[in-house]
Amino acid sequence: MTSARLSTLASLRGDIARLESSPAADALKKARLGHALADAALHGGLAAAAVHEVFSEGHQSAAATGFIAGLAARVAPRRPLVWVRQDFSAIEAGALSMAGLAELGLDPRALVSVHAADAEGALRIAADALACDAVGAVVLEVWGEARSFDLVASRKLTLTAQASGATGLLLRIAAKPSPSTAETRWIVRAAHSPPAARFAAWGAPVFDAELARNRHGPVGRWIMEWKCDECLFAEPAAYSQPVAAAPAHRPHPAQTVRRQRRAG
Repeated sequence: MTSARLSTLASLRGDIARLESSPAADALKKARLGHALADAALHGGLAAAAVHEVFSEGHQSAAATGFIAGLAARVAPRRPLVWVRQDFSAIEAGALSMAGLAELGLDPRALVSVHAADAEGALRIAADALACDAVGAVVLEVWGEARSFDLVASRKLTLTAQASGATGLLLRIAAKPSPSTAETRWIVRAAHSPPAARFAAWGAPVFDAELARNRHGPVGRWIMEWKCDECLFAEPAAYSQPVAAAPAHRPHPAQTVRRQRRAG
């Protein structure tokens, strides 16, 4: 039994090494996130037909949900999105808001939401959805630690994504990262939104996003603002409101003050 386990482990390590050293890694189809520094670290953007992980603490679940929704919008625009949720995750975080997804720029009509009783069932459903080449992306949302999310399961999801061309996005809330074949691993927290305009209810979504694992490049940590109208990430603007230019036909206020002083 021990020799069989060692043989299986050696085979998995060999598969992972081949995946990471594949010369086609740089030729993967990439989706630009819009954030210049993040795209540079990712060598052009987030890889499609791969698996990516997003981790967050329990009280940061809303931020992680918004962030992974943005990733799905970037990597598979105008294509069906399957969102698989464990029942416990829905109990803890609440139901997905179609109005909220629409405000983020996603099309709720392209979303298929599926619930599973436990983590094992969610994993099986996500794997089946990921095998469908008509799907753009599959979000697998699981709350807490799950023994089924081991290296073998990760490898199967990665190979399935490569075969179908769909992108797997794993949303792990209140869980610790473990060895996997994921292309990237993000740790997401909420960041302060810039002041909103008087007519707006809240500011733009802003994330403290840490790229903790990048199989083909460096890691990093950035403040990333989600532009709902453009459906992309960007560096937060220094000023949340546009500054009106001074009228060309009027003198600068400082010049007016100097003239008044001279006249006096």
